[in-house]
Amino acid sequence: MTIFISALILGLMGSFHCAGMCGPIAIALPLHGNTIPQKIFGGTLYNLGRTLTYGIMGAVFGFLGQGLQLIGFQQKVSVLMGALMIISVLFPKLFKNQYKMDKSWFSAVGKLKKKIGEMFSIRSFQSLFFIGMLNGLLPCGLVYMAIAGAIGMGGVAEGSLYMILFGLGTIPMLLAISLAGNVLSSTVRSKINKLIPVLVVVVGILFVLRGLSLGIPYLSPPKQKIEQKFEKSLETESAALHTETKGDCCTVTE
Repeated sequence: MTIFISALILGLMGSFHCAGMCGPIAIALPLHGNTIPQKIFGGTLYNLGRTLTYGIMGAVFGFLGQGLQLIGFQQKVSVLMGALMIISVLFPKLFKNQYKMDKSWFSAVGKLKKKIGEMFSIRSFQSLFFIGMLNGLLPCGLVYMAIAGAIGMGGVAEGSLYMILFGLGTIPMLLAISLAGNVLSSTVRSKINKLIPVLVVVVGILFVLRGLSLGIPYLSPPKQKIEQKFEKSLETESAALHTETKGDCCTVTE
């Protein structure tokens, strides 16, 4: 539970960083409607679109984490992802060129931005939702940190929920920017941004503790408890698949 709460807080605090990086997009959003409630609804749709994309990404990378668990890296994955978060903050030079794009990647991002730009000319609630979904695919260091967390969760549902909570945490700030243009001064944003690396380290420590299985309630559950939870999840998925297969067979027999 503590890990999931940390995802929400990471999104909430990280949104002040997003105010500088994604703020121009949020301010320029073609909010549909003439009334305040309509504009709030449109801004919310945009942010829910981003959150949906994050949720899908969380499911994909959570599946990757689950695969690593199946080959015996249940705790090691969590420790590794947590350590990467901490190292990225303490030794930023090691990650200085990690987001450097080759020509093909740069071209893909360019096409994505072009598509987003084209959709700005369409004033509708539907377009706002899809702008949000596409915006969620744009490169972002903070999102990469959240993805590391999703991998560390070691499950499809858990990874998806982690990223969804992260996305929900970013909504209040970015929605306020869309409606008000700019709700905080650059000085205040700068001070809050200094806290984000600290928060990333704290989240990283939580993942390391979780992987070490020290028997600390909520923070570092025993290894046996984690394995039982994982095995129960697999049994549930297996039972659902068996039921679905049995139903298909009955249908064919009839």
